[in-house]
Amino acid sequence: MTQKIFATRNDLTGFITRLTLGLVMFPHGAQKVFGWFGGPGFTGEMKFFTETLRMPWLLAFAVIVIEFLGSISLIIGFASRLWAVAMIFLFIGIIFTGHVDNGFFMNWYGDQKGEGYEYHLLIIGLSLATLIGGSGKYSVDRILVADK
Repeated sequence: MTQKIFATRNDLTGFITRLTLGLVMFPHGAQKVFGWFGGPGFTGEMKFFTETLRMPWLLAFAVIVIEFLGSISLIIGFASRLWAVAMIFLFIGIIFTGHVDNGFFMNWYGDQKGEGYEYHLLIIGLSLATLIGGSGKYSVDRILVADK
C-alpha cells in the first residue's frame, strides 16, 4: 500500500501539477491558519465555518488542514496522491455547498449573485492529474520510494 501512495515517475508533469496545486492553495490555507493575505486566522475561520456555515467542527478543521498542510505537502511532494484525493473531495464539497447555484463562470464582472465553479474544476483536474501521475521530479515521495 505504501508503494502505491508514494510511487511516482521521474517526470516534470507530476512536479508541475503538484507544485501548481500547492502554490495556488497555500495562500488559502495561510489565510485560514495565520490570517495572512487578509484572512481571518484559525480562530476566525473556525468561528465562520461552525457558526455562520454551521459546519461540524471536525469538518471545519479538516478543511483548514487540507488547505494548509495539504498545500505544503504538495509543494514538497510528500504523499501527493493522498493530498490530491483530499483536495478532490474538498472541492467537490465546495462546489455543491456554495457554487453550483451560481453556474459555471466566475463572477468576473460582478453581475452574478456569487462565484461559479470553473476555478474549482481546475483544482479538481490538477488533483486528478497528481493522483494518477504522482509527485514527479524533485519530491519527497521519490526519495522515499528510492530508499526501498
